[in-house]
Amino acid sequence: MCLTVPARVLERRGARSLVTSRGWTREVDTSQVSAKPGDYVLVQGGVAMITLGAREAEEIEQAWAEVEAADDA
Repeated sequence: MCLTVPARVLERRGARSLVTSRGWTREVDTSQVSAKPGDYVLVQGGVAMITLGAREAEEIEQAWAEVEAADDA
């Protein structure tokens, strides 16, 4: 199963970008989106699928926190 997570773009490197999310930082393919440093993208399998607004990224992060909290119970 592939899950998507929101990540904030730290640095654009051509068709790839350095992003951070949920305690990790890695390089992902951003060739299909127009994202610049500070933007949020939805990442699946190392590929940025869409750009997100900050509020939408925050809502998804909150949903992830709720899922993780339920899993720990």
